[in-house]
Order: sequence, then structure tokens, then C-alpha cells
Amino acid sequence: MPSQQVLQQKSSEVEEIVDVLKDCKSVGIASLRKVRASQLQELKKSMKGQVIFKVLKNTLVKLAIEEMKQDELTQLEEYLEGSNVFMFTELNPFKLAILLEKGKVKTFAKAGDLAAMDVVIPVSNTGQPPGPVISQLNAVGLPTKIENGSVWVSKDTLVARRGEVISDRLASVLSKLGMKTVELGISLRAAYDNGLIITGEQLIVDVAATQRSVETSNQEAFALALEIGYTCKDTIKPLLQRAHQKAIALSVSAAIPTKETIGDIIRKANAEMTSLNSAIEKTAQKT
Repeated sequence: MPSQQVLQQKSSEVEEIVDVLKDCKSVGIASLRKVRASQLQELKKSMKGQVIFKVLKNTLVKLAIEEMKQDELTQLEEYLEGSNVFMFTELNPFKLAILLEKGKVKTFAKAGDLAAMDVVIPVSNTGQPPGPVISQLNAVGLPTKIENGSVWVSKDTLVARRGEVISDRLASVLSKLGMKTVELGISLRAAYDNGLIITGEQLIVDVAATQRSVETSNQEAFALALEIGYTCKDTIKPLLQRAHQKAIALSVSAAIPTKETIGDIIRKANAEMTSLNSAIEKTAQKT
């Protein structure tokens, strides 16, 4: 049976976890699989003051959750498998996910790694002389040709889709071609934020696409506000400019002279007089 000292230590650790859970707004959980210690240390330094990183035993976290007696927190238990790092923060979970994504680095694949993206090998000169490399390239589905004493990949070829396992044979070829197709870093499995559980997939945000969508929506809303004459801080100036232009046009059309319209009215009258005089001369010539 565990000694009294061990039990007291575990009880103390559970209490520390409870305190941190109570104090922070959000909790992120990420797998430590294929995460290097140096990367974790670098993240701790770069996000110091924003995020507290803790590698905790799942059993102790479960005990802390049970002790807090909050139904929302119990939803985290399904993610407490394998070796995890826990992130305690006041940041929005989506902001946390973006920061973690920026902290990732690309590296050469090893057998069993998952492709971080669709791996397409383009038409290129391998820089290798004819020999065993031809059979190695052909073995992973790459068409080849020999040109100027070098082996070339003769066609753009997809060799692995994102998330697929990279074989030992393909990893060797990618290394020879200098292609880094694996990302090392931390990806959130899930996050708890003010009673809401957000999965890792939901936390993946295309920032550029979202920004374009917001910009388009803003432009459409602005155009609609102008069309219906809705006044706000952003529309009041262009609405006044539009109203002023319409007032000027109406004044000129109705021949109402003002300091701003008198010049246009005179020019309009002169143009109409010239047009009428031309029409009279043409009629006189015909008769």
C-alpha cells in the first residue's frame, strides 16, 4: 500500500490542480506525442505570463475535477488519455490555438509520422546520378527520366495526403529530396472555456479566410446602410455627401439659384439656348 507520505503528496498535487482550475478562465489539453522537450521549453518561455504549462498525471486531474463537482468540467475526462500537457490561461482558446500553431516547426519525416499536409513532389532534378535512386523513386510512385546525367522526377506527383502515415521508404525518399513534411509542436485536443468544451477540430481557424469574410461582410453592411439611409458613425459623412449632391442636382434641375448652384444653372441655360438656336437655324435652312 502507498505510504502516508506518498498519499499526502498526491493530495497536495490534487489541491494545486484544483486551485489552478479555479483561478484560470480556460484550460487546454494537448498530447505530448512527438513533442520534443526543447519545443515545450521554448513555448513556456515565449508564452510566459500568458499560459501556464503543466505536465500532469491524468489520474490526478480526474481527482481534481471530481473534487470540484462541476458537471461541465467532467466533459474533459474523455480527453484524459495518454501523455498530456495542460495549459491554464486567461486567453481565448482560439487565440491559444493560433499561438501554438505559430510555434510549430517543420522537419523531415520518419517512418510512422503523419503527413502535415498533402505531399506533392513536383517536376524537379533530384541531383542524383542514375543508379539505385531510380528504383527508390519508382517504389513510391514517382515517374522518372534521365536528363543531362541526372535523375529527374518527370511529373508532379501526390505521394501522401494530409494525415496519412508516411512509410519508411517514402520517408527516405523525402529526405533525399530535402522535403520537410512533418510538423513538430503542440496541437490542442480540446479546450474548456467558461463551461464550454471546444474540440481540437473546432479550434482550427483559417485566419486569412475569416479576415476576408469579415471584410466582405463589412463592405456589404456598409453598402446596405447607405442604401437604406441608416445613420451611424461610419455612414453619416457619406450619407450627408450623397444628400448634398442630390440637393444640388435638384436645385439645378428646378432652376433654384443659390451660391453653389448659380454657375451650373447658367451653364445649363446656356447649353439649352445653344441647342435651341442650333435647332432653329436647321429649321430655317430647310424652309
